[in-house]
Amino acid sequence: MRAAVIGLGALAVTLTASGCTVNEVFFLDLPDPATKEGSIIENLWQGSWIAAWAVGIFTWALMLWAAFAYRRRHKDDVPEQTKYNIPIEILYTVVPLIMILGLFWFTAKDQAEILAVNNDQDQTVNVVGYRWNWGFNYLDEGAYSVGTPDLPAELVLPVGEKIRFELTSPDVIHSFWVPAFLFKMDVIPGKTNVFELTPDKVGTYAGKCAELCGVDHARMLFNVRVVERAEFDQFIADLKAKGQTGLLDTGMSNDLGQMPDERTT
Repeated sequence: MRAAVIGLGALAVTLTASGCTVNEVFFLDLPDPATKEGSIIENLWQGSWIAAWAVGIFTWALMLWAAFAYRRRHKDDVPEQTKYNIPIEILYTVVPLIMILGLFWFTAKDQAEILAVNNDQDQTVNVVGYRWNWGFNYLDEGAYSVGTPDLPAELVLPVGEKIRFELTSPDVIHSFWVPAFLFKMDVIPGKTNVFELTPDKVGTYAGKCAELCGVDHARMLFNVRVVERAEFDQFIADLKAKGQTGLLDTGMSNDLGQMPDERTT
């Protein structure tokens, strides 16, 4: 008992000195969700960890109890020898099955809610992932923004408005990921993936490609700015003033880093 108390005290001191928050220690941390839908992911993540900690603590307690309750008290003691224990074996089979089915049910329910496309969006943005950067077609506004590996693209969104994202790629598979949105989706050639999110916090958020797509994958970065409607309108006006009207040329690609039999151009 004394050793256990000392161990717990040392752990508490270590965690306190590290400056970690409770969220970081027990739930491995997540960014504060910057979208209305992000709270669904956050709740699923934290609920899964709460269930995992409960199972872990119960299991550790049983292990310690068995170790002390059934320890050898005399040198010549031999524990009772049994070949099987039907109730225990049934318990060890049924309980994990119930846990897995429960986790599956919550995951499937939340996934269906997050991926639901209701077509009631306020804005539609076509995200173009290409070697080696991003372009964004503002379909309702008739304008586009685009970046380069030296100048990350910028996606500007009006706060509080539901955005429909249509993901396309002219070359290889990429993955559109904004960590603060707690969401990512693959960008697949020949297929248009669609999802809807509602940014609800003004701010600037980092985005990146989460799929190893080639030699300059690490440079496929972009920024997301969630702004008030007036600032969004001014951004669109500035794009049009620079001649960035219509649609971005979605045929942008090159053969850098490709084997001869993989080249598309």
